[in-house]
Amino acid sequence: DVQLQASGGGLVQAGGSLRLSCAASGFDFDDYAIGWFRRAPGKEREGVSCVHCKNGRALYVDSVKGRFTISCDNAKNMVYLEMNSLKPEDTAVYLCAAGFRGCNAQNGFNYFGSWGQGTQVTVSS
Repeated sequence: DVQLQASGGGLVQAGGSLRLSCAASGFDFDDYAIGWFRRAPGKEREGVSCVHCKNGRALYVDSVKGRFTISCDNAKNMVYLEMNSLKPEDTAVYLCAAGFRGCNAQNGFNYFGSWGQGTQVTVSS
């Protein structure tokens, strides 16, 4: 079975940094894109970043470009999201997900069907 588990969230002050980790199992990285999503209070879930670990091709939502970096450790089946220069508006539950068809110019952050647990990120002002 596909399993994904997010970790690394916490409470930080504005301008600080966190690194989130997504541990994946039960599937081949060659078959899936891995994405980070967030759900803020009162807002719809949005895609933050995603990557095809087989080739490193990645997407970022405009609001995090230049601040967040997604990366893969293929040997460990791990995906990371390094979050720098955090802002209060980054406060959300962050989730990692996997999908067959997403993370490309045609589909964007759509078609992620396997979801892991969320990790809370809180950024204070």
